Amino acid sequence: MTRMLTPEQVIGELSSGMTIGIGGWGSRRKPMALVNALAKSDLTDLTIVTYGGPDAGILCALGKVKKLVYGFVSLDSIPLEPHFRMARQKGTIPEVMELDEGMLNLGLRAAAWGVPFLPTKSGLGSGVMDVNPQLTTVTCPYTGDELVAMPALKLDAAFIHMNRADERGNGQYLGPDPYFDDWFCMAADKAYMSCEKLGLEDSCLHSRIINRTMVDAVIVAPGGAGFTECPPDYPRDEAAQKAYAKTAKDPEAWAKFVEAL
Repeated sequence: MTRMLTPEQVIGELSSGMTIGIGGWGSRRKPMALVNALAKSDLTDLTIVTYGGPDAGILCALGKVKKLVYGFVSLDSIPLEPHFRMARQKGTIPEVMELDEGMLNLGLRAAAWGVPFLPTKSGLGSGVMDVNPQLTTVTCPYTGDELVAMPALKLDAAFIHMNRADERGNGQYLGPDPYFDDWFCMAADKAYMSCEKLGLEDSCLHSRIINRTMVDAVIVAPGGAGFTECPPDYPRDEAAQKAYAKTAKDPEAWAKFVEAL
């Protein structure tokens, strides 16, 4: 049986300087109960790997991020996450790795498969190579083609949020997209899965993308993705998201937001 923990107990198992992958996509099914617990903690100097949304914005605004690895950082209905925008404009994120979305996924897959990199055509001829001088190319031994060697994105821990889970660590999404939550789990030394409630839906067997071998602990957190969407349980809280976005230019409102986490 997988352990049942609270968000605070999860954070108690982590330490400063870790690399943490955060599942979901933009402002969709983000594990916000875990992100908020991380935001309230004393942990810092973190490397965050994400298809970013408010998770990236909040953690960057609080100065907890040493390095941000991302394919994008968006609130969906608000195209660019405003706290992330401010952090980038002010140069307060010490290091960033801006990637093509597919490259980020390949980095997770390489980590999951235990290989140092995976070859890809993604990034060739684009600005990705210019803004990431640490990336290199390899020559295919079969065709002689030049390919980008996307390095493995090994994670110390991963946070994901599912619609349903069971006590053994199996997880199920019920919305329109699995995103890459399973790869975040497999790329991590430890994976923590929050869920809306316990009890898997038998009518959606195909959506059980998380199995117990991927997960170290389950966290029951009703509403644990809010204000991001978690269909069919609830839509994105657009009013709350707009209020959050406005805090990027209102220090008093931001202080109240942080206090309420």
